[in-house]
Amino acid sequence: MMRRLMALLSFALVPLGAIASDLPRVVSVNVCTDQLVMLLADPDQILSLSDLSDDPRNSVMAERAAQFAKNNTQAETIALLNPDIVVAGEYSDPAMLALLRSIDIEVEQFAITLSLRDIPGDIRRMGKVLGQADRGEEMALDLEQDLAALPEALGDQPVAAFFLPNGFSLGAGTLSHDILTAAGVRNLSDELGLVGNGTLTLEQVILNQPDALIRSQPFSGFSLSEEMLTHPALEGLPALKTSVDWVCGTPFVMNAIASVREQASALTRSAND
Repeated sequence: MMRRLMALLSFALVPLGAIASDLPRVVSVNVCTDQLVMLLADPDQILSLSDLSDDPRNSVMAERAAQFAKNNTQAETIALLNPDIVVAGEYSDPAMLALLRSIDIEVEQFAITLSLRDIPGDIRRMGKVLGQADRGEEMALDLEQDLAALPEALGDQPVAAFFLPNGFSLGAGTLSHDILTAAGVRNLSDELGLVGNGTLTLEQVILNQPDALIRSQPFSGFSLSEEMLTHPALEGLPALKTSVDWVCGTPFVMNAIASVREQASALTRSAND
């Protein structure tokens, strides 16, 4: 899948001169729509991306985003670019989007990705929005085939707990849960009945003794919300490392699944030694 994806990316980034008049010029104001746009659009279609697009903590395509202009998600700035279409997230600033619509700029909003099975549909939709339906269909089909080919989890599966600042956790009905379980790892939050976003207490984690913890990347400084994550009772619990591949619904989720599967196999081998 990744070789095919990189081949498509290389094609998309070849300078094509003047683009056909029927290919819409696009502005993206959301870090996840940024990535779908970069994956599917011709470079000359992209007028600007969100200012998070080149942040490596938020975008797996941060390096590639550096070549494109950025916007501050202000309607006045975007309107001056005269885009044919603006692509946004479900929770992008409604006032900004309403103002753009009021001056007849088309806006397409994409919902937060909640499952792996949603991603091919979003790729197809973005392909159609960008006038790149064939490219979107090819990428979506590749991803569907890769997801269908994932091996079925067999035997005892390790249990991991999402345990983030303030005990924030992720249960069933989230993309992170799908990535974890697709890699053959059980989600403690799901087994405790959590659906969507919620919290785990320190006591729940200690009593249930997961095989690994999934924590957020620490930043410099001090935060009370992070203090519980360093409790002595959690010492010795292995960590499952995540990456920016988890953030958005793109084909890069396959990298996330492969990484978790590899880490889970190492946990299982260590437990059996």
